Amino acid sequence: MTFRGRVFTAVTVASLILTGFASAEEQPNGRSGAAGPAGEYRIGPEDVLDIAVWNNTAVSRTVPVRPDGKISLPLLNEVQAAGLAPDQLRDVLTKRLADYVPAPEVSVIVREVHSFKVSVIGEVKTAGRYELRSPATVLDVLALAGGFSEFASRARVVILRRDGTSIKRIPFNYNKVVSRDPQEENFLLQPGDIVVVP
Repeated sequence: MTFRGRVFTAVTVASLILTGFASAEEQPNGRSGAAGPAGEYRIGPEDVLDIAVWNNTAVSRTVPVRPDGKISLPLLNEVQAAGLAPDQLRDVLTKRLADYVPAPEVSVIVREVHSFKVSVIGEVKTAGRYELRSPATVLDVLALAGGFSEFASRARVVILRRDGTSIKRIPFNYNKVVSRDPQEENFLLQPGDIVVVP
């Protein structure tokens, strides 16, 4: 089997494993990245947070968000952080600390963003997992991967996106994007997306 055949087989197998009984191909439902419905940032695993409690250095600290989405703090033990906006986490911490500290004033600052990662596999020059610092479109991530290899099927790119327990398959036709208005088709990726270039 040729190298190209092995790569194509590996990409196909990975795609089938990831999709399982996924829903049929569908178009993305708008532009969203690591932001919530109101455009606010959502905390994710591996982010680093500064938790400050006014006049209480024993509880104030810099904490990483664990892979399970939780943070550990004195008195409170484990607190779910992933999926919340910083102000939502602040409200949770304020409510839970009220049992130990009179009228706690809490601030939550996202010090480092590490949770926004996407993968690019298949017929690109540099396949891999990329950590992003800001919202990025499909074209942005393909550029990070060095562009297409000479054997790439540019019209059959697929973005695999986890949706609860299933995987969405979102088609992306590079040829259409560059020949028409790119704003229509060149959507923002979400953390955890996998770009598959056959």
